[in-house]
Amino acid sequence: MTDTAGPVGATYRVQVRPDFDLDATAGLAGYLADLGVTHLYSAPLLTAAPGSTHGYDVVDHRQVNPELGGEPARQRLLRALRSVGLGLVVDIVPNHAGVAVPAANPAWWDVLRRGRDSAYANWFDIDWARGRLLLPVLAESPDALDALTIVDGELRYHEHRFPIADGTGDGSPREVHDRQHYELVCWRRGDAELTYRRFFAVSSLAGLRVEDPAVFAATHELILAWAANGEVDGIRVDHPDGLRDPAGYLARLRDAAPDTWLIVEKILEYGEELPAWPVDGTTGYDALAAVCGLFVDGDAEADFTALDTRLTGRATSWADLTHDTKLGAATRLLAAELTRLAALAPEVDPDAARAALAELAAAFPVYRGYPPDGVRHLANARAEAGRRRTDLTGALDAVTRRLRDPDDELARRFPQFTGAVMAKGVEDTAYYRWSRFVALNEVGGSPTHFGTLPGRFHRFAVARHDRWPTSMTTLSTHDTKRGEDVRARLAVLAELPQRWAQLVTGWMAAVPLPDAALAHLLWQTAVGAWPVERERLHAYAEKAAREAAVSTGWTDPDPAFEQAMHALVDAMYDDPAVSAELAAFAAEITPAGWSNSLGQKLIQLAMPGVPDTYQGTELWDNSLVDPDNRRPVDFGVRRELLARLDAGWRPAVDDTGAAKLLVVSRTLRARRDRPELFGDYQPMLVHGPAARHAVAFDRGGAVAVATRLPLRLAAEGGWRDTTLSLPVNQMSCLFTGRVYRDGRVRLADLLATYPVALLVPTT
Repeated sequence: MTDTAGPVGATYRVQVRPDFDLDATAGLAGYLADLGVTHLYSAPLLTAAPGSTHGYDVVDHRQVNPELGGEPARQRLLRALRSVGLGLVVDIVPNHAGVAVPAANPAWWDVLRRGRDSAYANWFDIDWARGRLLLPVLAESPDALDALTIVDGELRYHEHRFPIADGTGDGSPREVHDRQHYELVCWRRGDAELTYRRFFAVSSLAGLRVEDPAVFAATHELILAWAANGEVDGIRVDHPDGLRDPAGYLARLRDAAPDTWLIVEKILEYGEELPAWPVDGTTGYDALAAVCGLFVDGDAEADFTALDTRLTGRATSWADLTHDTKLGAATRLLAAELTRLAALAPEVDPDAARAALAELAAAFPVYRGYPPDGVRHLANARAEAGRRRTDLTGALDAVTRRLRDPDDELARRFPQFTGAVMAKGVEDTAYYRWSRFVALNEVGGSPTHFGTLPGRFHRFAVARHDRWPTSMTTLSTHDTKRGEDVRARLAVLAELPQRWAQLVTGWMAAVPLPDAALAHLLWQTAVGAWPVERERLHAYAEKAAREAAVSTGWTDPDPAFEQAMHALVDAMYDDPAVSAELAAFAAEITPAGWSNSLGQKLIQLAMPGVPDTYQGTELWDNSLVDPDNRRPVDFGVRRELLARLDAGWRPAVDDTGAAKLLVVSRTLRARRDRPELFGDYQPMLVHGPAARHAVAFDRGGAVAVATRLPLRLAAEGGWRDTTLSLPVNQMSCLFTGRVYRDGRVRLADLLATYPVALLVPTT
């Protein structure tokens, strides 16, 4: 090892947070080096809202978060990383800042105090023309403002603190409040009436105007200083779709950090290409969808569609469902943003303008249109919106003409809106309503594309190698809807569609729930994560139901429905017949799930790109959606198992998860220590009766082989005489140590110990 890091070759994501701070992270340096990564990839490090468990609510861009240990702890982390040859990749948040605690954010506090005269008034995307800055913090009560007090020269509303403008502090708290540049309003008015752009529908995250060079400079000064000093090797840009001018922003960032590995959290829809930005690629959701789809049997699609129709009592169209959920997001959750957009089209009746813009956003096929494809996406959206709302022809034509002009203010703001509509309408709503087969309901995924055939995957990988060879690959992030191993086990259901239909029908009859789609989602989730702690499954059920917003919701929860929902979860543990059958079935499909897990992990780590390992996923991980996937990780267990592997132990594929750690560590070490073996990508032909069950490729010397559809493979008689021709006559498997000398290998021999193999030329 050297005391400096080389190029970013593989990353390990750590959710740095107050209860796992920078010093705790520094303690992982030796383990991560032994694992085989080249860089630590951290959650945001700048000062976030007090107590923040994620760091995406930055309140002060001038300093390292003191709750993480501050600058001294960052320096200790750097020394620890450098001592073992590791580098650092950091997460930055240019789109928004945290404003839930105004006193913690000096810029926001000054804007509240001085209004448009504040030196920071241009930092935030505020519509001052609509009057005072609305802050949705009051209880739902006509006399809520009676609770205002004045303490230490500040307005107080319970635990909330607000500044008082100079010369306005005389009189009662109500009188003082009425003189401020801001107005405290009921929390329910947030979605409909706010006068500042938010991150999605989160009123505690205010949009930043980084298109302003002064704002860019002030909010990026510290991060760019780290890059200039060689203290940061990579930057991950959070949510570029939310920016006014993503291409301009990324060009400025690239100019400021020309030698830094730069990736963007750009979620691409099925078949969508990353714009020609000056970046190294995305955070890997496109790879996640392609890799995970390999282990889903596409032949089962009709069975699951029929099951979904029978369970819910209706045939559900994904296109209609997502149109409705996106329209709901546009007109309710993002009503304030829609109102602001409609005001930019005064030539159109306000109600018609709102309806037309909402329909266009609901019909927009991607998160956001970028040149040159943006014009085509807009045309498609106009056609679909016109088909659905013939009564809006005039308004649709008028606003579409405006949206075609890239210099029009409406055209500049509308793309910020469509991204938020897609995220809230699809990721955060439709994915919880469409429960046909939830293994496909993943960020960057396409639930209507039921599986990925090997040929399509190879085309994807070849294109990736040619166009974006240093883009990130991933299987799990802090934003994924369920952990990678949960998805891998759920993929097994596609090999047993009739069996699954019989079981889940019986369970739903034994423990009925008025919302059949949600019930199906919960039963799939339980099978995929079992055994899962009861309290975790209760928390997941509540979040899923409220996100779906069909039978209950965040704003107005339905106590009776939620009681029935929690009773269903309890029955999974307490009903003897149901619990026994659930546990038995989960245990039955777990080995095939392990096979899928190892296969997708090997492919993700060995394919073109920079592979990321999300914290803890080097062992089996049954995490669900955030915040479940941010749970503490037992690194002591992982260190101990890795040491045993290095001492020569070759584990069985069992519940220790050590087999996955073997695959992860050996693949990452091979990429780090023998990079010349990973400079190309060639699909490999498998010959024989079970060829469809293997995925194999040559990375330029290293050959990866994985098993797909393991239950059908077994039912068809196993590998039999299926063979693979090797590129050189003598290769060894890094997982088993076995050497193969004749240039052709039987898969029954190669995959006898593990369902995966990584072969390299012997030295």
